[in-house]
Amino acid sequence: MLTLTQTLSFLLVAMALTITPGPDNLMVLGVGMSKGRRHGMAFGLGCALGCLSHTLLAVVGVSALLASSAVALTVLRWVGGAYLVWLGVQAWRHAGSSQLSSSAAETSAAPSVRSLFAKGLVANAINPKVALFFLSFLPQFVVVGQGHPSLQLGLLGLLFTAQAALLFGLLGFFSGTVGAWLGRRPRLGLWLDRMAAGVFVALGLRIASNS
Repeated sequence: MLTLTQTLSFLLVAMALTITPGPDNLMVLGVGMSKGRRHGMAFGLGCALGCLSHTLLAVVGVSALLASSAVALTVLRWVGGAYLVWLGVQAWRHAGSSQLSSSAAETSAAPSVRSLFAKGLVANAINPKVALFFLSFLPQFVVVGQGHPSLQLGLLGLLFTAQAALLFGLLGFFSGTVGAWLGRRPRLGLWLDRMAAGVFVALGLRIASNS
């Protein structure tokens, strides 16, 4: 099990890393502003829960294989980058589609929220940089003398996921408030959709090129 000191020190570092501007923050912010608070929160929750797959990889040691295999890492990098680029292309194609009548928006809200949750989950789960981050970050907080290192890794991964879900949810909520204001201005909403699409494509290309 984790000690109180171990838990608090890990949470402080994890929260500092989570709120530092990065790809996940930008994606949650872009979705929340262009689609609304529920959609931003759903996408953020999906991104956070995607960390569970990397926790599992860290526990069983598969992430170590990715770190030592240039071929496996390259394949995952291109798959993750291509997926983000695809999300950006889709967002650009449907730019402005969120400007619907209130009744139509209510009808399509639930599937759209589920879809964004799934996209966030997959986008984070297949990101090799997150896998490598977990491999290098989590073990630093494992206390060998306490025994059960695999259990400690698993608990630390769950803690990281929980705090990421909370912070991404808050980010999606407040960015959605801005999006609600902009939603009454169709032209601005259209360009925000296009901006979010550009963010997806840029991040996908950045991951693929390992810059």
